[in-house]
Order: sequence, then structure tokens, then C-alpha cells
Amino acid sequence: MAPRAENDVVAGLVATVRADLAAAADPAKAEPMRAYMKSSMPFLGIPTPQQRPIYRRVFAEQPLASFEAWRAAILLLWREARYREERYAAVALAGDRRYRAWQTLDALPIYEEMIVSGAWWDYVDAIASLVGALLSAYPTPMRAAMLAWSRDADLWKRRVAIISQRHCGAATDQALLFACITPNLADREFFIRKAIGWALRQYARVEPEVVRAYVREHADEISPLSRREALKHVADAAEG
Repeated sequence: MAPRAENDVVAGLVATVRADLAAAADPAKAEPMRAYMKSSMPFLGIPTPQQRPIYRRVFAEQPLASFEAWRAAILLLWREARYREERYAAVALAGDRRYRAWQTLDALPIYEEMIVSGAWWDYVDAIASLVGALLSAYPTPMRAAMLAWSRDADLWKRRVAIISQRHCGAATDQALLFACITPNLADREFFIRKAIGWALRQYARVEPEVVRAYVREHADEISPLSRREALKHVADAAEG
């Protein structure tokens, strides 16, 4: 497809998403949603279950033919969003199954931009799942990236490094998990402490004794919040 035609497709998809979201807006829900999320960006007032059919329909009706078009559409939705639902649409497009083949290392800078500029848990936790898929597909380069992110000044990149394996179960790279958590144990930021507890709790589903031992080993460093979350479903959680 010629570049101009491809640009038209991208612009058309973005315009349709915006128009369909605007048509579904519920002003009565918009302010409560904004207040709950503590968001400076306004909401249209569309709950998640009502957003998903819009995305599915538009993405199916207006397919993107190249990685470049996919990236451009994601970033256009993201960067020019006036409402938070438009950014949710960008995240949904990034994770759409039709574009699974484009979930390569070239996608990581897209996700990094969204993580840093989004800087809140609703965006970041969804994008962390996409980063986790890259980690599974490209373990060597992504392992290096997550180790770097775990020590980054940006707390949201550190959160992603910590929780990126939360869906991996028995396939979790234990050494990487602990290498990403340990430098952050002393961090007083709530979203880091919560991430540590969440990541450990998920790993405890397959390796409870390993998690218990890790918590015990780092008893002087791990926060009460992280410890409580880590051992929530581990027998004798009060031990140690």
C-alpha cells in the first residue's frame, strides 16, 4: 500500500474510534470515573465492558496492513487523546490478536513511551502484559531490558519489570524475577511495594516455598505491604 493511502487508513481508524467512543459517552459516569482513577485527563464515561465491542468492531472493519501503520495508529490514538478511553483504545490496539505477528522487539519502544507518559497503574499494568509476552518470545534481549528497567529512575518502568512475569506461572524466570525485585525492596513508593507483593504472590502459586524463603531472607528489607501480599495464599503466612 502506498504511504499516503496507508496514512489515510490510519487516520480513518483513529477517527472512527474517536467518533464511536463519543457516541457512546455517558456524561453521568464520566466524572465519577475520572475521580476514581484520579485522572487529570477527562473520561467520556464508558465502562470497560462497553468499550470492548467498539474496539473489536472498528479494528475488524479497518485492518492495518503493516507494522508501521499499526504503530502509527497506536501512537496517534495515544498522543492526541483528549479522553482516557482513547488511550485505552490505543492499548487495546497494541494487544489486538490480529497484530500478534508484530509483537516483536520493535514494539518495545512503543510500550516504553506509553508506560512513561501514561504513568498510572491502569495503563501500565495492561501494557506490562504485552511486555511479558515479549519477554517470553525474546528472553535474552528482554531479560537485559527488564534488568535495566528494574533500576530505572522511572517508577513505572520498574513496576513493569517487576510484574512482567505475573502470568508466566511455572515458566517464570526465577532469577530474573528476584533480580528485578531485590533492588526495589527498600523503595517506599506504594506502587512498587504493591508490585513486589503481587509478583511474589503470583509466583507463590507455583513455588510457595521459594517465595516464603525469599521473604524470610529479606525480612529486614521487604515492606509489610509486600510481605503481606506475597504470602496471602501461602500456608502459614504468619511464619517468619
